[in-house]
Amino acid sequence: MNPEPLTPATLDRAAGYDVLATLMDPATRQSTLGPLDRLAPGFPDWIVTSLFGGTYQRPGLEPRERQLLTLAALAALGGVEPQLHGHVRSSLRLGMTPEQITESFVHLAPYVGVPKALAALRVASAAFAEAEAEAESEAKAESGAEAGGQE
Repeated sequence: MNPEPLTPATLDRAAGYDVLATLMDPATRQSTLGPLDRLAPGFPDWIVTSLFGGTYQRPGLEPRERQLLTLAALAALGGVEPQLHGHVRSSLRLGMTPEQITESFVHLAPYVGVPKALAALRVASAAFAEAEAEAESEAKAESGAEAGGQE
């Protein structure tokens, strides 16, 4: 008895790393994947290949929509603050505003519970502050470089 053929899944390692480059800045990628690879060699590559090179390659959802679903899933899970923090930062990189992210977590409160929504809002607040501090630091560095080039 032969099983019916199934549609092959797309697992595109290179595309997965391209998606990851869009979602995460280089420093975050290195600080996240490097230590994990030292602990569990090959596991980060499997995550990138199967998730970002597989699931994220499926048609039907735009990256921003996928990100919104990821925020909701992580908030509902609870106890995954580092991942939620990273995905809040990724959402900002994809063009979502802090207000949209905040409202997403507020909207979840009746569905996932107020404590999980509050926890997600605390994570989001920290991620927003971090992103703002980095943007200010980059702006100062750029203005300093511009001022140094003027005579």
